[in-house]
Amino acid sequence: MADPLIQDLLEKARRPLLSLEFFPPRDEQGFEHLRRAAADLMAARPDFVTVTYGAGGSTRTRTLEVCDELRRIGFGVVMPHLTCAGHGRAELEAIVDDWHRRSYRNVMALRGDPPAGAGAFVPPPGGLDHASDLVGLIRDRHADVCCGVAGYPELHPESRSAEMDTIHLKRKVMAGAAFVTTQLFYNNAVYAAFVERCRRAGIYQPILPGLLPAVSLEQVRRIARMCRAGLPGQLEVDLQDAGGKGPAAEAVGIRWAASQIRNLLEGGAPGVHLYILNRSRTALAPELIRCLKPYR
Repeated sequence: MADPLIQDLLEKARRPLLSLEFFPPRDEQGFEHLRRAAADLMAARPDFVTVTYGAGGSTRTRTLEVCDELRRIGFGVVMPHLTCAGHGRAELEAIVDDWHRRSYRNVMALRGDPPAGAGAFVPPPGGLDHASDLVGLIRDRHADVCCGVAGYPELHPESRSAEMDTIHLKRKVMAGAAFVTTQLFYNNAVYAAFVERCRRAGIYQPILPGLLPAVSLEQVRRIARMCRAGLPGQLEVDLQDAGGKGPAAEAVGIRWAASQIRNLLEGGAPGVHLYILNRSRTALAPELIRCLKPYR
């Protein structure tokens, strides 16, 4: 039986949605850890889950394995990511067709990152240059597939301006994208400004805010640099005062994320997407569950 379309879930839901993101592990030990975490996370009752694709498509076979395993565990809507990186057009068409035969009806369409050490993204021979091209390919082959795309509230790592990011996002939407999930952020004012900028540009699709609870100072600094996400001074101070890592720092990150979630949902966000890094403990923290419970 084919998966329900996420765009239908967003349109028909009378409450905000919750989605969780997994990544494919590199070995069987990591896969077993993912299985245990996923089984625990069923308690959060997410509306859908997603599985990343890996830099340059390096984990593409694992992506489908994880998707199939998440279905087996009981998640109702599973959305694989797909990137242009590492694939020519014919190979992308074959992947999309295979997933469609397997009844996957939702795909997160991304350009993908350049290989490690490369200065810029260069498509493979006969490949695609942009995520908008991938959305078009998917929708041309299977009009019944819902495509999600990424949005960057604080600029794409290769972008020179918010205006250029908005132009690229508009192209993805015009190609057929049904909703947007944002890169992580720690300041809700950034999300509000991003949504307003999109609406002014004629982008009216739902925009799901993406959040990653900061469980350690070193982690959040590294990820914020990589994603060009601003790190609020108060969050940094609070993590430092808590020792930078360990249970005390994790509690700080959870409190900060809980405050973000409350504010976002009260402000009318269509849901929350959690980058969980294959861990269940943070996503199931009582403070986060309490924020979501009124809407579940």
